[in-house]
Parts: sequence; structure tokens; C-alpha cells
Amino acid sequence: MRVVSAALAALVGSAALVDAQQLPVKRAAKPTRPAITAEDLMSRLYAYADDSLAGRGAGSVGHDKATAMLAGWAKQIGLKPMGDSGTYFQSVPLTRRTWEASPVVVGDRTFAYLKDYGLFAQWVPKGFNGGDVVFGGLIGDTSVHLTADHTKGKVVVFGYTPEMAAKGLQVQFTSALSRPVTGALAVVLPMLDDAPAAVRGYFMQAESVSSASGGVTMSLPPVVVASQAMAEALVGGPLAAAKWGSATGRYTGKVELRESPASSRNVVAVLEGSDPTLKGQYVAIGAHSDHVGVQRVVVDHDSLRAHNLELERLKMGLSEGASPTPAQIAAVKVNVDSLRIIRRPRLDSISNGADDDGSGSVAVAEIAEALAGAKVKPKRSVLFVWHMGEEIGLVGSDWYTRYPTVARDSIVAQLNLDMVGRGRVGDLKGGGPSYLQLVGSRRLSTELGDLVETVNKMQKQPFSFDYTFDAAGHPENIYCRSDHASYARYGIPVTFFTTGLHADYHQVTDEAQFIDYPKMAAVTQLVHDVAVAVGNADHQMRVDKPKPASPTAACKQ
Repeated sequence: MRVVSAALAALVGSAALVDAQQLPVKRAAKPTRPAITAEDLMSRLYAYADDSLAGRGAGSVGHDKATAMLAGWAKQIGLKPMGDSGTYFQSVPLTRRTWEASPVVVGDRTFAYLKDYGLFAQWVPKGFNGGDVVFGGLIGDTSVHLTADHTKGKVVVFGYTPEMAAKGLQVQFTSALSRPVTGALAVVLPMLDDAPAAVRGYFMQAESVSSASGGVTMSLPPVVVASQAMAEALVGGPLAAAKWGSATGRYTGKVELRESPASSRNVVAVLEGSDPTLKGQYVAIGAHSDHVGVQRVVVDHDSLRAHNLELERLKMGLSEGASPTPAQIAAVKVNVDSLRIIRRPRLDSISNGADDDGSGSVAVAEIAEALAGAKVKPKRSVLFVWHMGEEIGLVGSDWYTRYPTVARDSIVAQLNLDMVGRGRVGDLKGGGPSYLQLVGSRRLSTELGDLVETVNKMQKQPFSFDYTFDAAGHPENIYCRSDHASYARYGIPVTFFTTGLHADYHQVTDEAQFIDYPKMAAVTQLVHDVAVAVGNADHQMRVDKPKPASPTAACKQ
């Protein structure tokens, strides 16, 4: 028996048990109605986040099933197909990538691929055959001033200050790739030891799909996610003692990439506007249809969730801006015996993505059904796009905005829903029934942001908007991490609605039974009402902020 804190014992004995009994793991679908209801959203989401769709990985059979389900809903609702050749589907070309890597030998030590290191290479144009190593410094150390001259043609090894390490893998990963590493042969990040089992499995995948068109994300070097021991061997000692910018030896490993063509599809549909003049303009509503598929590592579902919930609880108990120490993180243990009182072990490898972004996908369908069932339709047409490939670099929205099926300049605004099913107390600090994050609502159009606020005040229970993650330079980089960014780069006003990240984000535990359906219905109603307000406005939302200099420029938080 492993030691468990009193707080976790209480968690396992109460919150986890409530979640387990609140709803069945399986739920039969029921007919939906035009009104936006928690019951309808629940009915749709249990089908959309079912194991039979195998996590909806882009380019997979499971994702094809998901898009067929969405197209079926669109047809049932009575939406007009707006994909290729009179269908609901817009084909998106992909490249399937498989890679092989040799052991890395440093002195008398050998580090094995898929054991001591994995690769993140889905946006990589080519492999490499070893190279000279340079230490890029500790990320979070303000005395480091790395330039492209230091990293060009090199294998760059990074470390992290304790403060940066405590911020979590997402921030570590994003921070490293925001450094001047475009011309590097590869980047080595010592993140493997601290990665949870599910994330570790993600880095141990030897195949992925990515955009075939290049897009704006194809300039990354291969990322070698290594153990601390491997990173230290490459720089010749502890990372904290190494001098940034210094050459430390040679990386001997070889990475070979093989490519083959693949494809996936966006789902695109339109509800035609009621005004003969304005129906040529479109209010776009979108969500991403994919998730991260099946993980290579099989995990114990319930102990993983208990651990992650307690870790999240620990973070929420800290003062603003503080992160848990490595010692605090290491102290989080799970009493497996207590979990077994609740239920038998449940091994799982399917990342169902109920919140990310099953919640957004079914919410868009629910909005479409409500608008189509209304006696009076909005004056402007409403364009529904379920984008594929958000999880592999906004691929579907990148493709749609490059090759739109309506005139791009006829899209007056884009409303994006991504993870709108959580945000309760216990999910994140400050969460609750009225909690909702807004991102990007005033970045291009002050008027759109003001309109969202006005519509919110008219709701039965208005939301309290959190704009924290919309701040310029915020380390989570949320503005650039979902599909609205593909529209904003063309100067189209956007608003991103999300209830925020939580302990089940990108885990096998992101399941339909943990969604807050009444709150999700309220978010869905708000977006519906914003779409109606934009669709009926006597003028387009004024763009009064600078547009991006180029649609191919890198997104800036």
C-alpha cells in the first residue's frame, strides 16, 4: 500500500466517488430538440466521446467516424452542405510521418530510443545525422541571451530553472520552442522523467500525421524529449552548472523520417440568412473535431485521475503566480487500495477528448439546431466549420482559411468553442458556475468584444469573464493554440470561448461523465445569442485594431 495524504483520501472518498456515480459511463443517445439543453448536449457528447471513435486522432478511422457523425447531424438539422463537390466534407491533405532513431552514445553510456528518449517531430521537414551540441541555458534564467547564431546547425540542449520546471510540461515545451531554434538540427529537452505516463506515451509514438501544405508551423526542428541523465551526459555534467552558449561535444544519434500521403476532412455547412442582401455575409462558428487518439502507454485510469486531481488541488492552494516545488509534486501519492474499494482497475489508453473538444463540437451542432429551428433566421448566413487537426497544429483551420468555401472577406466574425464543458470549482482556481474565459474578443474589433459583454448581461445568469489568458505574452500562449488564430491572421474578428484547462486535459480521463452539462448549455446559449446579435447587426463588426502584417507571420500571444 502506498502512502496517501489526508486530502487525497478525502478526495478519493468523496469527489471521485460522486463523479463515478453521477452518470453512467455509457449512455444511450436520445433524440434532440431545437432548444439548447443539457440533456441534448449530454446525448450528443456520450456518442461523440465514445471509445468506439478511438480518441478521434487526425487521419484515423476513428476521426472519420467522428466527422461522419457531425455530417449526419448537419444533414438531419437541415444545413446546406458547403464542402467539396456539394458534400459536407472538405478534404485536407496530410503527410503521415514515421521515424526511426538510433541509440545515442555519449562516452561509455548508451541511451536508447523509446526508453531514454522519444521524439516530437510531427512538424519537422527532415531528420538529421548527429551534430555538434550546444547548451542553450536554463529556460527561466533571465541572464541567458541566446541568439540564432548560437543554435544554427547545432543540437541544442536546454535545462529549466526550478521555477520554470514547476510550471508544467506545456509551459516548458512552449518556452523552449519560442527560443531562436529555427535553424537548429534538433532540440533536446530533459522532460521525460517528470512526464506523466500518458504524456510519456505521447512522446514515445513513432508515427504521426501533419499538414501536407507546410502551413506556418513547419519550421520546427526535431524535439528530443530526453531523460535528465541523457541531457546531462550531452553537456558533460549537471545542467545548472553548464555555461549557456558553450559547445559541449557531439550528438551521435541519427533520426530518419519517412513520409507517405494521407488525408482527413473538415465538416462545413451553412444556414442561409434571411436577408436577401446580408445573406452573402457569414458569421462563422467553429470547433475542432479531433483529439489525440490512442496512447502507446496503457494506464490505470482511476489512479491517474486521482493523482492529477490532487496535483491540481495542490496548485490551486498556492498563492497567485506561485508553482509547486519539485518536492511537493513528488509528495503526491495515490492510495490504490482506497480506489479499489470504489471499483476494479480500469486500464485505458484512449484519450476520448470529451471536453477537448468534444464539448465544442457538440455545442456547435446544438447551436446549429437551435438556429435552424427558429421561426426567424439571422439576417446573415451562419457558417459552421468543424475543423480537423487542431491538435496537430491548427491544420484544418489553416487549410480552411487558405481555401475557404465562401469568400474569405465575406466572413464577418469567427466564434470558436474549444473546451467549454468544465471550469467548475475544483477544475481550476476561481472556477464555478459563472466562470468563462474569453480570448481575442477585442484584439481586432473592440466592437465585437463589447457586443459579447452586452449579450452576456442579457443572459439568465451572466458569466464572469476571465481575460487573464488573453494578456499579451502570457506564457500559456492560449491565443495562438486554437482555431480562431487561423481566422484572426486574415483580419477576421474572433472570440474564443473556453472554460479552461484542467487536470484531465489531454489525458485518458477526459470523459463525458465529468462534464458539467448545465454550465455547458449556458455557454452554448451565450455563443448562440452572440451569433444572432452579430448576424442581425446593421453593420459588420468594425475592425479598429491593427491586422497582422501577413497571414503567414508567426502568431503572437
